[in-house]
Amino acid sequence: MKEAAFYDRLDHKRVQCRLCPHDCIIANGGRGVCAVRYNSGGTLFTLVADRVIARNLEPIEKKPLFHFHPGSSAYSIATVGCSLRCTFCQNWEISQWPRERLPRHLDTDGEERDAEPVCPRLARLGDQVPGERVTPAQIVQTAHDSGARSIAYTFTEPTIFYELACETARLARKSGLSNVFITNGYINEAPQRELATVLDAANVDLKFFRDESYRHLSRIRLQPVLDAIQRYHALGVWLEVTTLVIPGVNDSDEELADIAGFIHSVSPDIPWHVSRFHAAYEMRDILPTPAATLQRAADIGRQAGLRHVYQGNLPGRGGEDSYCHHCGQRLIQRYGVYLLSNRIRQGCCPECGTAIAGVGMG
Repeated sequence: MKEAAFYDRLDHKRVQCRLCPHDCIIANGGRGVCAVRYNSGGTLFTLVADRVIARNLEPIEKKPLFHFHPGSSAYSIATVGCSLRCTFCQNWEISQWPRERLPRHLDTDGEERDAEPVCPRLARLGDQVPGERVTPAQIVQTAHDSGARSIAYTFTEPTIFYELACETARLARKSGLSNVFITNGYINEAPQRELATVLDAANVDLKFFRDESYRHLSRIRLQPVLDAIQRYHALGVWLEVTTLVIPGVNDSDEELADIAGFIHSVSPDIPWHVSRFHAAYEMRDILPTPAATLQRAADIGRQAGLRHVYQGNLPGRGGEDSYCHHCGQRLIQRYGVYLLSNRIRQGCCPECGTAIAGVGMG
């Protein structure tokens, strides 16, 4: 175990974690909501500073980041754990691993709940956290050996393995690699500002624009996510935003327009990825998002003034292609997450000379 960053010591050997807006007050022997930060005798430790549960070389477009060194590869890593409990999580087997091993009980409404949903006890799970033991230096070396242009902290929520991510990112930056966070945006200001010193890009999931949806389906609040998006942009981190469009949940014209309007208020150059939903985890009774719904969402985004809107998880229909927002010429052609051609030259449209927002666009 490694001592965690960003926490306060309280009385009776309690601690308060300050990494994310949960601000967990954790009793001696307990864990935070993420289930991978553990209080031992009044000192907060991270249980995932030296192990990864997944690592893989992938196209940067898979993150998705379409305006950050398009066509390059990202060496992607993750640990177990997450600060959210999304009922539709696509990677729940690893993000929810610690919680899935907690005892369950039936509420009065007959639904199963965690016996201890906040600050679960280490004793409930034992001290074995899954993952391959690894050092930041080994991660960076492997990324170089694989031919990656960047390291992506992804799959689960990278904020919860902050110590591993930050140390790795510092070494990566020194060695010439970029760093990207694929994140739910639930992070406090102080760690976010520190992170921004070594972070080059982030894709933030803006899942809903209704606080009740965030509370009911992800068990967090909306406003901290909006604050994080605004801060990433203000701190100079290249930013893209993804919304998984779930039928009957966040697919109304009003909610999509609210999301698009908020992104535009930060910057019209921020790419917005509207992504197709597929049934997963505890939300298996909803059909995939219709193609027409994604097209409608994309139209709403463009009507709000966003210059780059993409349709994800629906390859072959042209929704992944990049166009010049001034003359309308297609600049980058993709099939799903694979780049087929890139006509951008020195960051500009070859037809009209308009600058295309992004990093390393061509």
